[in-house]
Amino acid sequence: MPDFRLKVFYSAAKNLSFTKAAQDLFISQPAVTRHIKNLEDQYQALLFERQGNKLVLTEAGDLLLHHAERILQEYHSLQYEMHLLHNDHVGQLRMGASTTIAQYVLPPYLATFVEDFPHADISMLNGNSRFIERSLDERTIDLGLIEGITRLPMFTYTPFLEDELTILTAAKNKIGTNGNLYIEEFKRLPLVLRERGSGTLDAIEQRLLEHGIKLTELNIRIYLGNTEAIKLFTQNSESLCILSKHAVTKEVNQGLLRPLRVPGLKFTRSLCFVQAPGPQQALALRFMDYVKKEALKATPITF
Repeated sequence: MPDFRLKVFYSAAKNLSFTKAAQDLFISQPAVTRHIKNLEDQYQALLFERQGNKLVLTEAGDLLLHHAERILQEYHSLQYEMHLLHNDHVGQLRMGASTTIAQYVLPPYLATFVEDFPHADISMLNGNSRFIERSLDERTIDLGLIEGITRLPMFTYTPFLEDELTILTAAKNKIGTNGNLYIEEFKRLPLVLRERGSGTLDAIEQRLLEHGIKLTELNIRIYLGNTEAIKLFTQNSESLCILSKHAVTKEVNQGLLRPLRVPGLKFTRSLCFVQAPGPQQALALRFMDYVKKEALKATPITF
């Protein structure tokens, strides 16, 4: 079992706050201070220093953090693999998923995975693709799942499911009654889109550019940061929206939203796992394998 002082230091170093470390580990702030002081006495080095109101790591603190990450990761892998010897799956998995994946794609996979791994400690945060990548870079999550098409060089991206974005309007509207729009109609009609930093907007912008169309040429009525808000806005307006088929299946089946097509214009993207460099958490790798296998069995959404 790793030295608990190392866990205390790691939490304090990642949060740059003794108060947050105390909250994370359910101990008092004086206890955090005491554990850090013990480590500093052991290594004869100052690990943190104050710069105004900010807490920062010293050179010795940076070095210890580098090794602490590796030691704690190895301990989690050891714990996971030892329990596998008697078919008991334990460990911690901190995931982050971008909005469409977290709300509409991942929950069924997560539900069955949790049944198979009842002793695993699994958590998931939600945000747009840029937020998930920042969280992975800051090591506040072990595994990311994003829908964006941009790729940062320090990460590894692994596709697990193909997704199609579809143009929609309220079923009551008289827009495109034959199911099709001319490209000029599409550019002229009011449009509601996801916010900057979202994987959905990245994919839309990229596909439009491939057809020689800039976002500035569209009649964008509003940007919204929530898929549910976009659906409700569209249902109560004369606007168009562009969302993942996974996000609108219920509304289309209930006759609230109606899909439209612009001949020659198709919005597709890959939903991806994203991993930071370095040793990978064993339970994260198991989850990736599980989702990839289950995704192969998924029936494509057609409407």
